[in-house]
Amino acid sequence: MDIILYTIIFLIGIFFGSFYTLAIYRIPKRQDIIKKRSYCPNCNHALGTLDLIPVFSYLFLGAKCRYCKQKIKPRYFIIEILSGFVFVALAYLMDISVYNLSIQNVVPYIFFSLYITFIFIMSGIDKENRKIEKSVNMFAIIVSLAYIIYLWILENANIYRYVIYIVCYILILLLDTITLRKCAKNKYVNGILIIIIVMAIFTGEYVTINTIILTLLAISIYLLLQKIRMKRNKSKKTDKILSKDITIGYYLGISNIIFLLFVLTCSKFLIL
Repeated sequence: MDIILYTIIFLIGIFFGSFYTLAIYRIPKRQDIIKKRSYCPNCNHALGTLDLIPVFSYLFLGAKCRYCKQKIKPRYFIIEILSGFVFVALAYLMDISVYNLSIQNVVPYIFFSLYITFIFIMSGIDKENRKIEKSVNMFAIIVSLAYIIYLWILENANIYRYVIYIVCYILILLLDTITLRKCAKNKYVNGILIIIIVMAIFTGEYVTINTIILTLLAISIYLLLQKIRMKRNKSKKTDKILSKDITIGYYLGISNIIFLLFVLTCSKFLIL
């Protein structure tokens, strides 16, 4: 029976993944992500139902648009598959089963699914545009506040720990709105700070700190490889120019999901 449940969760996950690809493409362009019909970004032809089945449409169409035959970027397929996998992995590691479905384990899973939605969309937009979208961060803030209320009312969590995070939210948003409106660099930094707070609320300080460490390690490796490549190509890019290309939000998102699943796996099988 659990196989059927996880199959359903996987299908839900890949449909969410399809939405992520849409949101990643449209939000930076300030396009509607709910009402506007899906279309091919190359020929602008409206897509039919058979063109919009996550994963399967990509495979059946040979990774090409049905109408203009332009190749579809593999990231669409990758995001959909990864989303399905993460949804199933999260359900399994959080002990979601047909035999123990209850408010106590389903509601946290729903909150974490919304958190994963934030991570995917935020990371994807940052990877494509090196930009932290304020609207996406606001979605995360609202979800995290709802999660705090849930923990306080139903789980009797210590509210004082979360009050600190709420105060941090307010200070960063005020700083971003009042004093740093004209500075794109500082807006990016403020966006990263909000992301870290959201991560701390959902995944805890231990996972968040290790996420930051893993992110710094990944960025260091990236910079090292880029310097080697530039040396071979005799590029004149400076370290300052190179650092502007680093998508910190993307690395944070990937690192957080990896470490979160690692910790949940250890908790389930090894008992940390």
